[in-house]
Amino acid sequence: MTITVGNYTFEGPYTNTSSLNDNSGVYAIHCNRDGEYRLIDVGESATVKSRVDNHDRAECWNKNCSGTLTVSVLYTPNKQQAGRKEIEQELRNQYNPPCGDL
Repeated sequence: MTITVGNYTFEGPYTNTSSLNDNSGVYAIHCNRDGEYRLIDVGESATVKSRVDNHDRAECWNKNCSGTLTVSVLYTPNKQQAGRKEIEQELRNQYNPPCGDL
């Protein structure tokens, strides 16, 4: 399953992190309500699964979602942190999610 976020095709969305790999990528946190996905956060990490599992903004995610929280990921094996941050910033500018900033 995939979901389009901006100009990117992310794997997911998943309702838990068991399907994620601890690889580098950009992750998107969505709120699914009545089949509609709203982006509430986006970030990047060298270890996506660990980052999402232990995220300091999880409280913000819960506060801003009255549906089901989901996560999707764009794995970026050929990008360093700067390249991942560029994608994150592009998506933040496009969607202005309520949680997090750069």
